Amino acid sequence: MGVNQTWVTDFILVGLQLSAGMEIFLFWIFSLLYIFSLLANGIILALICLDPRLHTPMYFFLSHLAILDMSYASNNVPKMLSNLLNQKKTISFIPCITQTFLYLAFAASECLILAAMSYDRFVAICHPLHYTVIMSWKVCMALAVTSWSCGFILSVAHTILLLRLPFCGPREVNHLFCEILAVLKLACADTLINQIVILAACVFVLVGPLCSMLVSYTHILWTILKMQSKEGRRKAFSTCSSHLCVVGLFFGIAMLVYMVPDSDQREEQEKILSLFHSLFNPMLNPLIYSLRNAQVKEAFHRALQKKRPV
Repeated sequence: MGVNQTWVTDFILVGLQLSAGMEIFLFWIFSLLYIFSLLANGIILALICLDPRLHTPMYFFLSHLAILDMSYASNNVPKMLSNLLNQKKTISFIPCITQTFLYLAFAASECLILAAMSYDRFVAICHPLHYTVIMSWKVCMALAVTSWSCGFILSVAHTILLLRLPFCGPREVNHLFCEILAVLKLACADTLINQIVILAACVFVLVGPLCSMLVSYTHILWTILKMQSKEGRRKAFSTCSSHLCVVGLFFGIAMLVYMVPDSDQREEQEKILSLFHSLFNPMLNPLIYSLRNAQVKEAFHRALQKKRPV
């Protein structure tokens, strides 16, 4: 770091670079989607907490997924919304780094929670007689704590490596929020170590869990095909297809952003993919699980009946 270099005190979030009228229109659309996402995940979380019939390992992990989705969206979307209304789209250095830290922590934790949900479905379908023993509450708590801990530990490592870099200009982050790859492009030093650690983290939280899920669902599919009961096959397919939809959306977008070689032409595409990750994915998760899950719908109906006056 040269003696004449100075630290950047704030960054400019470039965003989507649209007309003022289009930005106001998107502000209202994104605001409605964000509110809906919070409400949908909040309802799922409340139903799981209040309904004893949903106090099972599957819904225990689903409650963690709802918390992660609300946290994930709340970390990125509010600043994105304020920038759609403001001409001065700046963010201070510390809030930017904090946003990067939380973004990585929640994303990595969600990858591992989805892997834990896959393991739960594998045990439930392939080893139903031993399900309560294998998926005890002690095991569920251990999987959840491990998922959250690994996500935050990885994020701490990324943040420490990011903070060691000098930022002396330019200040423009070509993204909707302080995404780590976009911020690294502004560093006034070699970022090779950061890139290697990001790739290693992707292998750990994306490739590893995805391979384990593929193995689990191969066994699940084989077990389902051997079932004699058509109703049993239908229920198993319904439950697993919901989880596979969520996994496909989350892992597919993450791997496109972080594991496909970068180029100038991909920057705008990455903004759209990150927008989908931050805004649409948290909204779709509760819809996928609630619309395709009879138990969640029954719990919702029971909750509504309790609210009605006698």
